[in-house]
Amino acid sequence: MREAVFLKRNKKKWEEMEILLKKYKEVKPSILSDLYIDLMEDLSYAKTQYPTSNTTIYLNGLAVELYQAIYENKKEKGTRIFHFWQYELPFEFFKVQRYLLYSFLIFAFSVLIGVVSTAYDESFPRVILGDDYVNMTLANINNGDPMAVYKSPDKTSMFYRITTNNIRVSFLTFVSGIMGGIGTVYMLFKNGVMLGAFQWFFYGKGLLQESFLVIWIHGTLEISAIVIAGAAGLLVGAGVLFPKTYKRSQSIVMKARQGLKIIVGLVPIFIMAGFLESFVTRLTDMHWTISLFIIFISALFILYYFVLYPLLLHQRWENDEEFRELLKSKGVELK
Repeated sequence: MREAVFLKRNKKKWEEMEILLKKYKEVKPSILSDLYIDLMEDLSYAKTQYPTSNTTIYLNGLAVELYQAIYENKKEKGTRIFHFWQYELPFEFFKVQRYLLYSFLIFAFSVLIGVVSTAYDESFPRVILGDDYVNMTLANINNGDPMAVYKSPDKTSMFYRITTNNIRVSFLTFVSGIMGGIGTVYMLFKNGVMLGAFQWFFYGKGLLQESFLVIWIHGTLEISAIVIAGAAGLLVGAGVLFPKTYKRSQSIVMKARQGLKIIVGLVPIFIMAGFLESFVTRLTDMHWTISLFIIFISALFILYYFVLYPLLLHQRWENDEEFRELLKSKGVELK
């Protein structure tokens, strides 16, 4: 093939490649890879047929630029996890603020039921927590160590068991939303009543302050995460009951994907809660100021990252066009 014919046949394609290269950060890596393969075929042909021509030099330069763009995009993907925590996940929390409030109210009401039920019926904790647990706790109280349950000798095994169980509970709370949210409400109600009965049981033994300063070292993160998982479950339930303009199946898939992001985002919270419960909560003789400091920092983190920070991000998104463009270039968009 004559060089003029080769140039005429492919010139438009190469010009389109140049246009894409100018905004390569917005182009999917798979598309850039396909373009690179196509371009290398042209370059290989040009090197064979026109080894010293300007066309070959041009294609070689274009190939180098395209390769660098692919490499840069891979580096950009390396920061994907960071962007997930910095922008994408907080935006998801902003979208579910209403469900987060619903989840909190359901859980708080359930805690109140547990408290009132235990206050009026001393046997209620046995119904909710089980005879074995209550008897063990009473024995620990009589032995002068009410929080001995957190002092398992095998810290690592305890950490693994607690963390996996908490992740399992949060996942079930989320998945059970498929039943129109009823399953999620049940999980929130069950855990809330247990917490209320548990705390009032210690109050009845004159140990409310001691139990609070010990249990909430890990409980602040753990309980908050369950409430947030409840928000994800209620979101799925809303997708089942109120598909709006979408097909019900489409609505469920969309909400489930959104909720799954939230559950994935909770995993580090449960890991930290498991670590605190296994390695820190057992230190029941630590000064109360240290316990209170850990509880305060945990609560502050939850309130800031899951409530306040998403609101601030949304406000910036609405008022800062450059910020919107920056996030769009990273594949993050608030819809």
